[in-house]
Amino acid sequence: MRVISSSELRSNMKKYLDLARKEDIIIQRGRNETFTLRQTEYLEPDEDLARAISFKEFKDGALDHIRQLINTHNK
Repeated sequence: MRVISSSELRSNMKKYLDLARKEDIIIQRGRNETFTLRQTEYLEPDEDLARAISFKEFKDGALDHIRQLINTHNK
């Protein structure tokens, strides 16, 4: 396990991502925050991801719904 600062991580990202394959890297950010960098197994996309929509699709759908509510209320 290594402890590094967040600025050290920014400066040497590749180095620490490579090291995280073998050991945990603890990132100290300020005095009160710590994070752990470690390699994890690849997660296969699942049904939830397949059903996901983009932010634009969400926004357009929400605007359409709001317009319908306004039109219904104004009748």
